[in-house]
Amino acid sequence: MTKDGKQIRVGADIGGTFTDVAMEVGDAMHSAKVLTNYTAPEQGIVDGVRLVAERAGIALDQIDTLIHGTTLATNALIERRGARTAFITTKGFRDVIEMRTENRFEQYDLDIVLPAPLVPRNERFVLDERIDAHGNVLKEIDEAELDALVERVLAGGFESIAVGLIHSYVNGAHERRIRDALLARRPDLFVSISSEVSPQMREFQRFNTVCANAYVKPLMASYLRRLTDSLKAAGTTCPVFMIHSGGGIISVESAIEFPVRLLESGPAGGAIFAAHIARQHGLERVLSYDMGGTTAKICLIDNQVPKTAKTFEVARTYRFKKGSGMPISIPVIEMVEIGAGGGSIAAVDAMRQIRVGPHSAGSEPGPACYGRGGDKPTVTDADLLLGKLAADGFAGGSMTLDTGAATGAIERDLARPLDIDGTTAAFGLCEVVDENMSNAARMHAVENGMELADYTMIAFGGAAPLHAGRLCEKLGISELLVPPGAGVGSAIGFLRAPFGFESVRSAFLRLSAFDAGKVNAVLKELAEEATAFVRSGAPDAVPSLECTAYMRYAGQGWEVPVAVDVRDYAAGEVDVFRKGFEEVYEQLFGRLIDKLDIEIVSWSLRASSEAYPAPRVPRVEAKRRLEAAATRQMFEARTAGFVTATVVARTELAPGDCIAGPAVITENETTTIITDGQEAIFQADGCLLVRSKA
Repeated sequence: MTKDGKQIRVGADIGGTFTDVAMEVGDAMHSAKVLTNYTAPEQGIVDGVRLVAERAGIALDQIDTLIHGTTLATNALIERRGARTAFITTKGFRDVIEMRTENRFEQYDLDIVLPAPLVPRNERFVLDERIDAHGNVLKEIDEAELDALVERVLAGGFESIAVGLIHSYVNGAHERRIRDALLARRPDLFVSISSEVSPQMREFQRFNTVCANAYVKPLMASYLRRLTDSLKAAGTTCPVFMIHSGGGIISVESAIEFPVRLLESGPAGGAIFAAHIARQHGLERVLSYDMGGTTAKICLIDNQVPKTAKTFEVARTYRFKKGSGMPISIPVIEMVEIGAGGGSIAAVDAMRQIRVGPHSAGSEPGPACYGRGGDKPTVTDADLLLGKLAADGFAGGSMTLDTGAATGAIERDLARPLDIDGTTAAFGLCEVVDENMSNAARMHAVENGMELADYTMIAFGGAAPLHAGRLCEKLGISELLVPPGAGVGSAIGFLRAPFGFESVRSAFLRLSAFDAGKVNAVLKELAEEATAFVRSGAPDAVPSLECTAYMRYAGQGWEVPVAVDVRDYAAGEVDVFRKGFEEVYEQLFGRLIDKLDIEIVSWSLRASSEAYPAPRVPRVEAKRRLEAAATRQMFEARTAGFVTATVVARTELAPGDCIAGPAVITENETTTIITDGQEAIFQADGCLLVRSKA
């Protein structure tokens, strides 16, 4: 805290290329980008915090709170470099995580290859016990068999153990008994049980989730402890919190216990950032576009709330097709993610077409233009050759880009194989990236029944403002907002997130046999669990509660989410649930089905502290049109040639200033490109409003 009582809060986001740090001192924001340290990721955060504190004139021991998000757990799953893990399950269910479900992600591929499970078959163990779907014990655990199983598992030298028994989402007593037996012999062993990690029906998804939690738990525990120790050694005394996949803040202790909740923590911060800007500007339909060094993410934000889901997939192996990845059953902000970032590597395939990603040059060695040993052409190299980036002043002046190296990489790997010039190859590379992103956005919108022409795009991340204008042209989006601090948007989003946690539970109930007592008991249990997580980080918070019941017609395979009030229900209030389901179902499918019973399959309850204030910002129209004081040559996609573009520093703009494209607006952490068909108007809150000249 400053001497005049201003709170000092820091958000830190580790990306594939850069580690972003944002420091909020009262109402003032300071930021920095440093290259991600792959050997010791925590050192990148310490270096970034030191740098931004120096810029803000703040001592490290004055920082009040640090909130962190990372893709470290996601990368460990994708690259299969987690802990050696054993899986214990009910006899007869050993192969569930290998057999998966009956769905085929490529219907007509006779040689389809399913992703390998995290735990190989010889490291999966069974116990002859059984609990039924109502939670009744059909077969007790035999203590002698359990002792022998524990002996075998411990003799295997595993770092982490996952326990997933059939129907444990209703009754987790047997899972807890196994955990107690393991820890009694080895108190330092990492043990994850599915009844706590993901207490939801559908055993494949639940078993896979608890295996993923156990697989990354030692890695994340080690990393988070090193991080807290390194920050203390550097001089900070503040508590450290983590952002989770659902967009809330939890304690480091909770994150160590449930690291699977961190899988999409970095991208979740970006969606929160975009939702905050949407509230400030009164926007009801927003397309969030986050492009960093490794990936690009798109999220639909309706009524100023990011779209959420209770399951998602990581590490899709077959052309990003749904079903080809690793399903994780946890609450998450739903988004589309593709391997298209500033560091994404381009190559020419067997059909003489340019392909970009999913592999990235990252920060080590980085794009060719970084001069750190990289020799593959990347999106950043193409942006440099096309005049979108300047060689000087990159990353706040901390780097000078090597134009010659970028030219050499693109000409060698793209231009010569295709028998074209380097500029055309660079243009083709960028067009492929932009087209891939626009296709992903269209598909995401279609899957959700939305028309993107009605949306406003909010772009952030180091690379997004470079490509957002062209992406809007492809998608028919007429307005784009580039917020202040866009280059470190996810880190700022961490500072806008509430303390929050979403508890999930499968508790099957048919409306024809409605049991108000069971409903009230489930809601109470969920509310107590979620509230406890919130108060572990914000002891004085009075959390708001939001509940969703996942419902379906009897006989259907999947459910629709129905919002329900968190309160005690009376025995005769079954129609409250029936009416809520029918409204949602008819909105989604256009008609109801007569004479079918309705089922509640599972529940989700979110507790969160008070939302960060977002005062409305009135729109500012153009007051002064800026003339070109400085210019440079930039490639314009619509005319397929170089044009003279106005160059303006964002810090020199005042509300109402209007810049007609083609133009380049520079700042420390990113660059915004205004195409020939667009103009930008500087808003009162520092946002750039980019819209079509038409």
